Amino acid sequence: MTLPSTRRGLMHAALAGMAGASLPAISASAQGAGGRTLKAVMHATLGVLDPFATTAYITRNHGYMVYDTLFAMDARMQPRPQMVQDWQISDDKLTYTFRLRDGLRFHDGAPVTAADCVASLQRWWKRDLMGTRLMNATASLEEVDARSFRLALKQPYGLVLETLAKPGGPVPFILPARLVQIPDTERINEVIGSGPFRFVAAEHRSGARVVYERFADYVPRQEPPSGLAGGKVAHFDRIEWLEITDMQTATSALQTGEIQIMEGVSPEMVQLLRRQRGIRLAPRGVGNTQLMRLNWLNPPFDRKPIRQAVLHAVSQPDYLAAQVGDDSLETVCKAFFTCTSPYATEVGAPAGPDLDRARALLKEGNYAGEEVVILHPADLPSGSALAPVTEQVLKSIGMKVRVDSMDWNSLLARRSRPVPIAEGGWSIAWGIWSDLDLGSPVVNLNADGRGRRGYVGWAESAEMERLRDAFATETDKARQMQLVEQMQRLAYEEVFAIPLGSYTVMMAHTEALKDVVSDLILVFWGMRTA
Repeated sequence: MTLPSTRRGLMHAALAGMAGASLPAISASAQGAGGRTLKAVMHATLGVLDPFATTAYITRNHGYMVYDTLFAMDARMQPRPQMVQDWQISDDKLTYTFRLRDGLRFHDGAPVTAADCVASLQRWWKRDLMGTRLMNATASLEEVDARSFRLALKQPYGLVLETLAKPGGPVPFILPARLVQIPDTERINEVIGSGPFRFVAAEHRSGARVVYERFADYVPRQEPPSGLAGGKVAHFDRIEWLEITDMQTATSALQTGEIQIMEGVSPEMVQLLRRQRGIRLAPRGVGNTQLMRLNWLNPPFDRKPIRQAVLHAVSQPDYLAAQVGDDSLETVCKAFFTCTSPYATEVGAPAGPDLDRARALLKEGNYAGEEVVILHPADLPSGSALAPVTEQVLKSIGMKVRVDSMDWNSLLARRSRPVPIAEGGWSIAWGIWSDLDLGSPVVNLNADGRGRRGYVGWAESAEMERLRDAFATETDKARQMQLVEQMQRLAYEEVFAIPLGSYTVMMAHTEALKDVVSDLILVFWGMRTA
């Protein structure tokens, strides 16, 4: 399939438009060296404050600013204690007793207690796939005293610490009990945590900026930072996220020193910044994967042959060329659990696009011209090309298509509603995932088979859930891989999601900024000016 306009074309235009002008090196004063305020541009605008209400990465990143976790993953993806001082496991592996570190306080001055931890976990684990598995394996979760709480299991479960250290959204952050003990139908809107920064609600301007201040009473661990674990030492008094959605404008702000760091740089801007003195580019944590989500509840994708038709029509290289446009960053990957995980395999994946097969599947599924509604995140650079390419693909096999454009936060809200098309429902939406959240069947939401109780798209398969349960309790590595292959075959056969390729994410910051930690995601502790 030949695309009339790709990101490569946009890249050449951007470089041509910005070339010729002599871009000066950024001075130390412009970079804010020695200053106490850091200004950053993140990958999206912050629309949802409730850390348990969405899987959106910007909400997760916001959570790591203001909240803390009981355990956290280090750079080697090993769980390490964070708020926990020490813990004991009974000989029968059924009881875990955790004791909190001394000196933990919330931003409103209240001490962090075991009751806060119990209440937070009980609200979180009903909303998270990995948390729900721990909840189902739990007999009781209760406080022992002000600093200790106990988790009793129904049977041994080998992923307790890994679950409490889960790095992807929703993250098991700890909040005051008074905030989480509200009806399940209500969202948490007051932002009070115990992390290294506090949220400045009075200065929050949606679409303009998010402001954080250093929490003076935060007591960091003594270990050096690693991944999301270790000592969270804040060297800036104030962090401002400027919500600039235009990539060229954000890049210009970095060049002139108006901001000091960009969480994600589009490929065309990567080429520009590689030639810029005073700017440092680096990979940001693990890579990203683009995925297409089909809505199983609404026609025509309530019929498997129609879902399979789309699967056989798409071409990963076309999506990568349009959305990324830089061969050095792109990876064609058909592994449902990513090509960088121990569970990488191409079992069950189509060999490549086959438009004749796709058209035949439409006939097999009795496609009758139902309109396919594609959600388009117009303000999200990392997803702006996905809908236009899909529109062309589906029209090429004879489908009726409508593209609804909106901002990313509106898309997330609409994507979460399981309603018919006539009531604002949808047919195709997107997941732009860190591979951190895809590499295991236990955490990968795109293999969720719980139907209406599960992840958006609402795929339903009792067999997938049986395989996932078997994987969670299996200890033999060879048997685990056999289960992974069965799950991947089923995921492709039923079309749980359609992988559209993976890519390396680059961040950029001024050279005056030192000790930047981005092993898993970009965090704002540890970094300082030279």
